[in-house]
Amino acid sequence: MSEQVKLGYIGLGNMGAPMARRLLDWPGGLTVFDVRSDAMAPFADAGATAATTVADVADADIISVTVLDDAQVREVIAGENGLAHHATPGTIIAVHSTISDSTAVALARQLEPEGIHVIDAPVSGGAAAATKGELATMVGASNEVFTRIQEPFSRWASLVIHAGPPGAGTRMKLARNMITFISYAAACEASMLAEASGLNLHDLAKVVRHTDALTGGAGAIMLRDTMKPLEPEHFLYQPFLHTRGLGEKDLSLALGLGEALSVQLPLAQVALERLADGLGVPHTATESP
Repeated sequence: MSEQVKLGYIGLGNMGAPMARRLLDWPGGLTVFDVRSDAMAPFADAGATAATTVADVADADIISVTVLDDAQVREVIAGENGLAHHATPGTIIAVHSTISDSTAVALARQLEPEGIHVIDAPVSGGAAAATKGELATMVGASNEVFTRIQEPFSRWASLVIHAGPPGAGTRMKLARNMITFISYAAACEASMLAEASGLNLHDLAKVVRHTDALTGGAGAIMLRDTMKPLEPEHFLYQPFLHTRGLGEKDLSLALGLGEALSVQLPLAQVALERLADGLGVPHTATESP
């Protein structure tokens, strides 16, 4: 496939540039575009074709788009001089930006009658992972289109997940990022408690990074295929019951410390209230956390 397929890349920013660099030796060739000519110069020097407009990328078979937001995505794809007006049937336009899932679905439906496949394939892992080709990408596409993008996407991603139809990749990315930013807020709350306790925040951070590397952090409990309550015979029931006990004990102790130090810990309170149900091992009517 790689000898016949021509690739295009639009948006050479912090994420787009390292992703596109891993496509420079693609046998079918690479065309790039960015509104900043200086961003394209290193790619042209390395053998890629530097386009003068978005439309000039439209003759590629698989086109990646990594721009700022929904508005820019819509402009690049369906704007007055966008890809939709110049691409041919069979072209795949992959949006790697984190946008609204409704935008991805709307663009996919809009261009489907033209035979142009708009898919969402947001990425996770950061620029360093992109440079190493170790990103994760969550793809919303048909089965046939997913098969076509696997080889080129594997140049910059070591995990390529077929999340479902268009829109599903974005929904998975939003769920993944929710974990990140909720955990950031929790880390801030824990740091407030630590500071009020007279602890060194850098030392706490070292402990968190060290132990998360060993335990896997939040991902360690993401082992279920449904969020329904676990049956007692389920292989996770006893381990999660144990986790519930430890979590409720430690959260209660942290809340007690916060009360003694006059530190408000709302996230810890919510975690205590919801941990059991979230793990799938809710308390019975006679139990209490």
